[in-house]
Amino acid sequence: MPGVIDQLEIRRFLAFGTGVGIEMRASDLEVVIARVRPNGIAVLGRTTIRGFRERPAAQWGKEYADFLKSHGSSGLGATVLLARQDVIVRQVPVAGVAAGDLEAAIALQIDTLHPYGEDDVQYGWTRLGKESVLIGLLRRSTMDAYAARFGEAGIAVASFTFSAGAIHAAARLLGPPAAQGFVAVNGMGETPVEIYGESPDRPLFSAEFDLPLERVVGLAVAELRLDPSTEPVPLERILPAPRVNPIENDLSRDALPYATALAAACPRLAPAANLLPVEMRSSRSRALLAPSVVLGVLVLLLAGALMAYSKIEDRRYLDKLEAQITREQGRAMRAQSLDRQTDAARARTRLLDDFRLRSKADLEALNELTKMLVPPVWTTQVDLTRDNATIAGEAAQAAPLLGLIDGSSLFHNSEFSLIAPSPAGEVFRIRTLRGKRK
Repeated sequence: MPGVIDQLEIRRFLAFGTGVGIEMRASDLEVVIARVRPNGIAVLGRTTIRGFRERPAAQWGKEYADFLKSHGSSGLGATVLLARQDVIVRQVPVAGVAAGDLEAAIALQIDTLHPYGEDDVQYGWTRLGKESVLIGLLRRSTMDAYAARFGEAGIAVASFTFSAGAIHAAARLLGPPAAQGFVAVNGMGETPVEIYGESPDRPLFSAEFDLPLERVVGLAVAELRLDPSTEPVPLERILPAPRVNPIENDLSRDALPYATALAAACPRLAPAANLLPVEMRSSRSRALLAPSVVLGVLVLLLAGALMAYSKIEDRRYLDKLEAQITREQGRAMRAQSLDRQTDAARARTRLLDDFRLRSKADLEALNELTKMLVPPVWTTQVDLTRDNATIAGEAAQAAPLLGLIDGSSLFHNSEFSLIAPSPAGEVFRIRTLRGKRK
């Protein structure tokens, strides 16, 4: 217990920064400025910029700049929360993949995670514990259009992210959320219903449904494998509560821009998936200058100390030290380069071996599903990963399909992630685990 307390205290001590969160809605921008300090969180201001899609960019850009200036936050790079329909979100298992190989492993799978064909996509990711990552994918053309639009408005953008990434980061800013799991709803009583949840069995679940709240909560609880009696909580309840919050910032309505501002304030402490390419990111936070100032002061102090020594002895010592550093740096750089090349080759070899072994298993799985799901059942999607399969389609009665699929030796623990009535019967989406039962 003391170890946990110490970690939480250290995390609070490192919570230092100011962030601007912008949520893109149908026609408006919801903007929140949040300042994070070890003694708590203060919401400096909130505003709504209306009609940004129709109005000239320079007009609403000036409105945004005036808002930041009035709260002493000019020059901050904003984190923009993209509309849900613009971003495809995937969870990818990475158990056993070394941290240094993650980027390469994700890049090899990107083409299998989106339906855009040959279209160029932009993606960003963040870790979900040790065994999976959360990936957001966006058409490059859409990203370029948004970047150009914000650029015309004169808005410095440090990050493009999405709701699941922003909430996951903000909920962990000052400490981990409830370990037993939860289901949170953004905007109780609104339609469509946006839901976010976590559980020990599933690191994250985020979706939007145009269904009654009770039905949506039931689907989320089943997907997360939580206790059926689990009650939903408002989204703002899982976020760190602000110590100072202006009356116009209603968190029951503006939880998402608030979460985005928190992720923007401390990107190193609570990283959210950033879909904006590195070369296009604008980081002009004054807090980022602190390390440079400290380093400059240390350099000046060191220079003053060195002047106290004999110039001859200093020169001789520095010459020896620089010669030794040069020799060691060359050796270290060569060794690091060889290590990186070796690790990359091993990673590619492992992935290729895995792909070859998976082809036969995937064909067997598809053949088994074809035998089991015979007309009048028909499928619109079969998505196979290494550990699970997702089958979507339509049937006169969908309920018996779970027992049929679990009866196969290739699948187990089948469950519905969606079941809804349709003119021809019922539309379903089934998620099932692959392999033998343990």
